[in-house]
Amino acid sequence: MTSNTTSNTTSNTTSNANQDTIPLCVDLDGTLINTDLLLESFVRVLKNSPWILLFIPFWLLRGKQTLKAKLAARCDINIEKLPYNEALLSHLSEQKSLGRRLYLCTGSNIKFAEQISQHLNLFDGTFASDDNRNLTGSVKLKELNDKFSSGGYDYAGNETLDLKIWREARRALVINGSKVLKQKAEKLTTIDLFQEKKPASLKLFLKAARIHQWVKNLLIFVPLGTAHIVNSTDAFIASFLAFVSFGLLASSTYIINDLTDLDSDRCHHTKRERPFASGAISIQIGILFSGILLLSGLSLTLFLPFEFGIVLLVYLITTLSYSFRLKSMASVDVITLALLYTVRVIAGAFAIGVTLSFWLLAFSLFIFLCLAIVKRVSELINMEKQSKEKAIGRGYEVSDRSVLQSLGTSSGYMAVLVMALYINSTDVVKLYQTPEILWVLCPILLFWITRVWMKTARGLMNEDPILFALKDKSSWLVGLLSGLALVLATIL
Repeated sequence: MTSNTTSNTTSNTTSNANQDTIPLCVDLDGTLINTDLLLESFVRVLKNSPWILLFIPFWLLRGKQTLKAKLAARCDINIEKLPYNEALLSHLSEQKSLGRRLYLCTGSNIKFAEQISQHLNLFDGTFASDDNRNLTGSVKLKELNDKFSSGGYDYAGNETLDLKIWREARRALVINGSKVLKQKAEKLTTIDLFQEKKPASLKLFLKAARIHQWVKNLLIFVPLGTAHIVNSTDAFIASFLAFVSFGLLASSTYIINDLTDLDSDRCHHTKRERPFASGAISIQIGILFSGILLLSGLSLTLFLPFEFGIVLLVYLITTLSYSFRLKSMASVDVITLALLYTVRVIAGAFAIGVTLSFWLLAFSLFIFLCLAIVKRVSELINMEKQSKEKAIGRGYEVSDRSVLQSLGTSSGYMAVLVMALYINSTDVVKLYQTPEILWVLCPILLFWITRVWMKTARGLMNEDPILFALKDKSSWLVGLLSGLALVLATIL
């Protein structure tokens, strides 16, 4: 039922006095809002109580209205931040100003319907599903005909199921509908207003999958370099397959994370534009898309060592735990993020069958903890600018900023210390001809970490240090100089 951003709006509405006496009944899911409240409540309940999945089949056996009522009783939705159809709201406000009676008529549970009606303060009455009936299709048609009589109302809807109502209505408002649906409705009644639904673009799906975050999976190639087997074709192919497998799985979990984080995303100044928070892609499509990505990622493990598959499953379980619970726990969330970065390095080692270095693991854990804390501090700074005291869905308050900054910088410098100890160890002699050159990495890293934290403290970090590094010229220079030092230390 959910649709994407509306466009190509046409209207045949007139404002004569006779029309204003005819009530306008408005559907909710996919019409007034660009989402579906049944699915919204489902993902919220699933996030808080995953075991509820066991009860859903039994609730459905008692009727869809029971499922809606049970889910509604177990969760709350931030009604004010829902992705409303602003074009339709403007039209309804205009009709209301002309004295026309408006009614909300929805298959969603009465709890949410009444909350939305109260919030918008537009409707003269509300019809919705309750414990005894599912107000959709023929049931909704009977309700409208009993209340207003056949032909005594106009109806705004968005799907094929609404055709039977438009057959009895005086006029139709086809909202977030296809041209085919409009043509079918035109055969039944007069179209007052048409808003065409545009299918989600490839760009939107790539945004939902966060393809730009795949850059993090380049960490899988790190063991290939540290083991000095870059010229091995088999190892490179294995690393590449691991990279794609990890990317697909990570994209799947990003979607799951966004679906379980709708309320907090909608309260965020930039995250509210994400495809699912904005309603640009429906929740049901998101669930399907996530499943396809997940299965695709797991299928690639068939071509890789068994150990890599185990690491991938550990990543999946940890990420889901983070999405459903751990991200709301202060300190635990940043440590988990650091581990999720480090797991990529571990996966890369297993993919090519090399032994993990203690030094690499220690360095990875400290540097990624540093970056995870950068992300949180940046969020707190933005919250402070908006005069907020506590992050929604997170365990942090603005007052935690100074403590986190101290922990983050300490973690970054600890990573440099690990690098220095590694350069001075006996292990480095086995891999580098001139290990002394590697000492240049320490001041380079100290410069970059210090610069990142100064940018963060000034509020110039975009809440994602990885994306910042990709767009930052100084970070590119740091990467180039570090790579050059590694090459020279190897060949000289």
